[in-house]
Amino acid sequence: MTRVALAPSILSADFARLGEQVAEVEAAGADRIHVDVMDGRFVPNITIGPVVVRSLRRVTRLPLEAHLMIAEPDRHLEAFADAGADALTVHVEGAVHLHRTLESIAKLGKRVGLALNPATPAAMLEEVLPDLDLVLVMTVDPGFGGQEFIASTLPKVRRVRELLDRVRSECELEVDGGIHPETAPLVVDAGARVLVAGSAVFEDPRGVRAGMQRLRASLGG
Repeated sequence: MTRVALAPSILSADFARLGEQVAEVEAAGADRIHVDVMDGRFVPNITIGPVVVRSLRRVTRLPLEAHLMIAEPDRHLEAFADAGADALTVHVEGAVHLHRTLESIAKLGKRVGLALNPATPAAMLEEVLPDLDLVLVMTVDPGFGGQEFIASTLPKVRRVRELLDRVRSECELEVDGGIHPETAPLVVDAGARVLVAGSAVFEDPRGVRAGMQRLRASLGG
């Protein structure tokens, strides 16, 4: 069975003890850390900037994914790269000149990610697929943690998987939104290989390690 990577999202972490919680998920077997960046324009919420990414870089060796849910992402790519992000993911809906944006990420030496909102068709990937290291399919509307999984997005996850397989792409397929032990097997069955989970990990009443273990167990691991 193909191993599935888990990327806990710090959006659901306790920011009063963020470093400690990142250490906990690392010890519990997280494969990377997902950093949700929101600007109050592309999405309603406002979260964090490069300063927090720089602080995280000092406390973990895990890869840091900066998910840029922001308008005009080109203005901020270098700042997040310099702060220590290993991957920069932008939204197809938020980048006016997408080829230029993706090229800029690659020139910064970072993994190139592209995210699709729930209502955005998989076909939007076709013209830029050779430029990508990571495709992120949103299974909730972006902007807030703890939302309910949109089941109607599952066929799109499958379509993206089929597209990647058809061209023999090594691009990773990541899914973000409403991921918990009940939904994780569904998206993996549809073709996801990286799962972003926030509430299921950081808000488990038995603690972070228990949340990670429940997710792994739901995948047969």
